[in-house]
Amino acid sequence: MTTAAAMNITREEAAARAAALTVDAYEVSLDLTRGAEHFHTATTVTFAATQDAVGTHTWIDFVAGQAPTVTLNGEALDVADFDGARLRIGPLAAQNTLVVDGLGDYSNTGEGLHRFVDPVDQEVYLYTQFEVPDSRRMFAVFEQPDLKAAFRFTVTAPAHWAVVSNQPEASRRTLGVVANEENLQGVDAAVWEFTPTPRISSYITALVAGPYASVHSELTSADGRTIPLGVYCRASLVEHLDAENVFELTRQGFEFFEAQYGHAYPFEKYDQLFVPEFNAGAMENAGCVTFLESYVFRGTVPEALIERRAITILHELAHMWFGDLVTMRWWNDLWLNESFAEFMSTLAAAENTQYTGAWTTFSSMEKNWAYRQDQLSSTHPIKARIRDLDDVLVNFDGITYAKGGSVLKQLAAWVGIEAFFAGVSQYFQKHSWGNTELSDLLTELEATSGRDLGTWSKKWLETAGVNTLEPVVAEDDNGRISRFAITQTAPADYPTIRPHRLGIGFYSLQDGALTRTHHIEVDVDGDRTEVPELQGLDRPDLILLNDDDLAYAKIRLDEKSLGTAIAHLADIHDPLARSLVWGAAWDQTRDAETAASDYIDLVQEALTASAAHEYSRRTRVVRSGLGDEGPLIGA
Repeated sequence: MTTAAAMNITREEAAARAAALTVDAYEVSLDLTRGAEHFHTATTVTFAATQDAVGTHTWIDFVAGQAPTVTLNGEALDVADFDGARLRIGPLAAQNTLVVDGLGDYSNTGEGLHRFVDPVDQEVYLYTQFEVPDSRRMFAVFEQPDLKAAFRFTVTAPAHWAVVSNQPEASRRTLGVVANEENLQGVDAAVWEFTPTPRISSYITALVAGPYASVHSELTSADGRTIPLGVYCRASLVEHLDAENVFELTRQGFEFFEAQYGHAYPFEKYDQLFVPEFNAGAMENAGCVTFLESYVFRGTVPEALIERRAITILHELAHMWFGDLVTMRWWNDLWLNESFAEFMSTLAAAENTQYTGAWTTFSSMEKNWAYRQDQLSSTHPIKARIRDLDDVLVNFDGITYAKGGSVLKQLAAWVGIEAFFAGVSQYFQKHSWGNTELSDLLTELEATSGRDLGTWSKKWLETAGVNTLEPVVAEDDNGRISRFAITQTAPADYPTIRPHRLGIGFYSLQDGALTRTHHIEVDVDGDRTEVPELQGLDRPDLILLNDDDLAYAKIRLDEKSLGTAIAHLADIHDPLARSLVWGAAWDQTRDAETAASDYIDLVQEALTASAAHEYSRRTRVVRSGLGDEGPLIGA
């Protein structure tokens, strides 16, 4: 019986194993024709041991219900003490060849190799999900991200299936009818062989197999290579597969990421597969990305859901560089993988797709998710302490994804966007196919920006909680600003005062619209920051701290600005600014700094004005004959 202790791996254990071993390659052979419960799995792994490790023992990870046969350097090993998760191997030589041959168990929980039977046509569909520690459920592996290796997969499966992995297919040959003790009737089978992967971590290897329907295209990478593209789903859903939209977003993402990263796409192909019963939104398997099948829309869905799919597509593509090409050394930097993909997917959507308002969506959804979680007793630093695999599983949350993405946006503003991407480009050049820690990225950003990021990192990444920023404004008898400052406070439980780079926007009523008339960006640090650049300017109707939403902080509206917001929120035509003002008003209400009745007035005024604006717009469209919306019955 597999115990929780056997399944877990501590950071110290992983570090010791990484210091003792260098893994060269895995040859993994799978037979998927055996029946509904098990598949055959055979792994040959070649690896070296350090001089100090020669003659000692280590372990390889393999999760299964029954013990496999194991040979090390041609000698059979005793597996009588197999605990369902670890195989003890040794004594080690300087160069080693290990063979693990046994049966794996199909999953119905989305872990390891998942098996699904389509209720429409009774066809079987398989796919893998390995993050965090589940490649060991399909083959024997040193299950930790810093023991990278090349992986070559050979798969025996029903001949009418599609079989997809990280790499292109090297060959395919038919076998005819194959029978075994679990499948006496036999099945018409074929063997797929795939080319070896580059050196990657085991958790981003992948296998998807079954009678998937597919659509194919290609693009030209920045280095001139032709990259084959594929989009897959169950055959019973293919009529709903919007492959052209997926291809368009993929091309836009490739163009943006290759330019910003300064590094061509690192893999040979790019397949995207929508799979059933997926236990996550998507997974960044190298060149073989899997998605929640709900993203194959079977009818009309809200535009927001279509945008969510677009962001997810770009998020996983961003991981091909940040996470797959360069991978964290241990799971304590998981936040960096996910936060970077959050930041980059939203930036790509806003700057290179039709979703130009992506930062507004990010602010309203992801960032507010982060603010909520960061004010709970369960909050934690972005860079969490990950002692073992169990710790990883509780950190897939709004702090890791949404606050991390928000803070990376703040970091890009703090160092400057050009210096930020120059540093990222150097990071990829220096660490391609390797493993890194946060300090490796910060080193490159310091070099390109000239900023010391040591203090920034400690305050932003190693402490929890959200700061509050408030304007302090004095004006003279002529209504001009005589003094402008920003105060910063922190909650008692998390008292860190942080550095911020943020915008300050002045908004004034002009022709019925609340329009931005002035904007500056400033560095804010300490309890109070004076802003002399704004002295002498006419005081506007509304002052918006964190204009353009660069910073991660709660902001306050001064009394005059709150009154303007209550009366004219719908008159702010910029959706991001409107979202920020709305959020600021809510935060002040939530924190009992303004009356709840003020917030109710703001909501009522905003909804009434929005309805009036929409009525006016639709009336103009219909009267001009430009629309196809039909008559406004009852309007």
